[in-house]
Amino acid sequence: MNYVRQTPTSRRMAWPLQMGGLLMLLLPSLFPSLFSPLSRSYPSVFSEWNAPRPMHSHLLNRALQQQTSKAQEAELWSPLPNQGWEACADKQDTQSLGRKSQGYIQVFLDGGLNQQRMGICDAVAVAKILNATLVIPYLEVNPVWQDSSSFADIFDVDHFISALSNDISIVKELPSDYSWSTREYYATGIRATRIKTAPVHASATWYLENVLPVMQRLLCFLSSSYGIAAIAPFSHRLAFDSQPSDIQHLRCKVNFHALVFVPHVRTLGDALVSHLRSPPSLDNASSATHFHKGENDRAGAGKYVVLHLRFDKDMAAHSACDFGGGKAEKLALAKYRQVLWQGRVLNSQFTDEELRGQGRCPLTPEEIGLLLSALGFNNSTHLYLASHKVYGGEARISALRQLFPFMEDKKSLASSHELSEVEGKASLLAAVDYYVSMQSDIFISASPGNMHNALLGHRAYKNLKTIRPNMTLLGKLFLNKTMEWSEFQQAVQQGHKNRQGQMRIRKEKQSIYTYPVPDCMCKA
Repeated sequence: MNYVRQTPTSRRMAWPLQMGGLLMLLLPSLFPSLFSPLSRSYPSVFSEWNAPRPMHSHLLNRALQQQTSKAQEAELWSPLPNQGWEACADKQDTQSLGRKSQGYIQVFLDGGLNQQRMGICDAVAVAKILNATLVIPYLEVNPVWQDSSSFADIFDVDHFISALSNDISIVKELPSDYSWSTREYYATGIRATRIKTAPVHASATWYLENVLPVMQRLLCFLSSSYGIAAIAPFSHRLAFDSQPSDIQHLRCKVNFHALVFVPHVRTLGDALVSHLRSPPSLDNASSATHFHKGENDRAGAGKYVVLHLRFDKDMAAHSACDFGGGKAEKLALAKYRQVLWQGRVLNSQFTDEELRGQGRCPLTPEEIGLLLSALGFNNSTHLYLASHKVYGGEARISALRQLFPFMEDKKSLASSHELSEVEGKASLLAAVDYYVSMQSDIFISASPGNMHNALLGHRAYKNLKTIRPNMTLLGKLFLNKTMEWSEFQQAVQQGHKNRQGQMRIRKEKQSIYTYPVPDCMCKA
C-alpha cells in the first residue's frame, strides 16, 4: 500500500487547517443568523461588521471641542411661547348619540403602531358618519416585526370607550350572533359583508353610499335589528378635507385624548423619564471629563432631548445614498435592494451628490449629532435614543456617542425585569418610545416617517418644542468637505430658526394628525 509519510512539520501545518475546517462546519450551527439569506431580521453580517469611518471628521473634531454659552443654552432649552392657539379637541361637542345604531363596523388595520393609530381615529369617525357601533379595531400582525399585539395590549380600552361614550357606541367584541365575522372568515373567500374597495382618502359621502347599504341589506337578510360591515384594508381610507367640522373634531379627540397607552407602558415610560431627568450618576460623571460641580445649575439640567433615529437597513438600502462604508457596503446594499425590490428603486438612478442636494438622503447618526451640536447641544446634554435597530449597530453610532456621552435608550435605563412585558414586541417598544418622546423637553427625528409625523402633530397640539431637520440644507452642507465649523454652525442655526415647533396651518391634503391647526385647536 502506498501512503505519504507525515513529518512533524507537515503535522504542525495540517492542524490549523483541520481546526479551521471544523470551525467553518460548526459556525452555521452556532450562529445561524450569520449565514441566513438576506432578510429584514438578519442583515448581511459581512457588510455590517465593516465599521464605517466618520464621513465628516473635519466637522466632528471641532464639534467635540465646542462650548455653549449660558445665554445660548438658556434660549435652546426655553419652552415655546404662547402661539395664539390652544388645545380644545376634548371641549368641542360633536352631535350626541341619539338615533339607534345602524349596525356594527369592523376595521382591520395593518402597518406599524403609528399608522394603526391614525386608522383607529378614522375608524371612530366612520362609525360616527354611519351612526354605527364600532367594534374595537383588529390590528394585523406586522409582517416586518412579527408583532401580534392587539389593541388591548397597547391601548387602555376602558379609557378609550369612556372618553368617547358621548360620541359613538363602542363594543369590545361582537355579540355571539355575529361571532362568525372574523378575520379568518374574510380571508377564506368573497364575503357580502366585507368592503375591500374603499378608496384612499374617501369622502364621508362615499361611506354613506357604499357601506351603509351593505349594513342595511344584512339587517333585512338576518331579520336582525343590527347590520354589520367589515372594512379591510382600511389604512388612509378617510379624506382629510371637506369633512364636517364635528367629524374633524372627533378625529382629533380620539388621537389626542382617547388613545392612552396601557398602564404598564406608562409606568415604564415614567421610570425612564425619571432616570433621564436625574443628575448623572457618580460613575458616569467621573468618566465624563466635562462634568463639574455646577452641573445642576445649567439651563439644561433635569431636561432631555429625544432623538428618533430612523436609520435601519431598509431605509439605507432604499435611499441609494452613500453612508461611508466603502465599496463593500455599496455592493451589499445594492444586493439587498435587488432582493427586496428587484432593483426597482427610483433613487438608484441618481448619484449620491444629486440625492443629497435634493435632501433625499436620511441623516446618519454622525450627521444628526453634528446638527444637534451646531444648534448648541453639548456633551452634557441628556439624549434619549428612540430607535428599533440602527443599521451598522454600535459602530455606526460611535460618533454620536462621542458627541453625547449621556446618550441612553430603553435597555440602558431599565432593568430586564422592567422590560419583560414589552421585550420582543415592536409595537409596545414603540409605544414606550412615543410616551417618553411626549414627555421630553425637545424632540427631533433624523428622517420623516410615521412616528415623526405622529409626534410632530401631537407635540404641536401640546405646544412642545420639536426640531424639524432641514434635509435639503443639510444635504448641501454635508457635501461641502472644506467648510469650517463656524460657517457650518451659522448656516445650521439660520436654517433652523423657524423649524423648532412654530405652529403651521394645515394645507389641503395634509394630515390633521400632523398639522392640528385649525381643525383640532381653537384661537386662544
